[in-house]
Amino acid sequence: MTSYAISPAPVHSLPIQGDQVRFPVNRIFCVGRNYSEHAREMGHNPDREPPFFFMKPASAIVADGGEFAYPPLSNDVHHEIELVVALKTGGANIAAADALGHVYGYAVGLDMTRRDLQGEAKKMGRPWDTGKAFDGSAPCGELVPVARAGHPANGEIRLDVNGAQRQVGDLADMIWNVPDTIAYLSTLFTLQPGDLIFTGTPAGVAAVQRGDRMRGSVAGVGVLEVAVV
Repeated sequence: MTSYAISPAPVHSLPIQGDQVRFPVNRIFCVGRNYSEHAREMGHNPDREPPFFFMKPASAIVADGGEFAYPPLSNDVHHEIELVVALKTGGANIAAADALGHVYGYAVGLDMTRRDLQGEAKKMGRPWDTGKAFDGSAPCGELVPVARAGHPANGEIRLDVNGAQRQVGDLADMIWNVPDTIAYLSTLFTLQPGDLIFTGTPAGVAAVQRGDRMRGSVAGVGVLEVAVV
């Protein structure tokens, strides 16, 4: 039996709809600017170009019904509603035609962003970690297995804050769809069981304040509700 100098970090996991077992989370990959209108609102050309990715730690997950703690050193924290893909198997150089066979299920997620710190990093040519990978930056709802949800390729994706619509789009508007995203990501990393992929956000990203209540939804997948504290 292996012994450790300190206690190992806990396994972070997500609930699975209709099941008592939980889904262990390995790594969190996020696709940047994967909806045309969002690319435009961020000042970029929406033409299809190779996707790019950033990462968040598994410890950044906040459960459905939980609280998102407004992070320190920032005065401009934005919401980004996303479809989340959970992998049951991995591999390298996965063909797009085979990609969906690696998917366990789907969830609703939020890529919370310290926009001011991200903006500073961009100007200085530095990594985005302080703006994207902070504590609590990956709220995520329960997983819906493929057997129940199928593979959603179209349908509304939406975020309301305090009951008012902030973001709305359609999954069909992704520049890189789920199979293509998995295939491309697998050329950069050997994907592993338990990896999550946040697939990008539609237009309408905006700031949240303490006391706000966020409610995100993806048609055929579910909802995610989180309070900002």
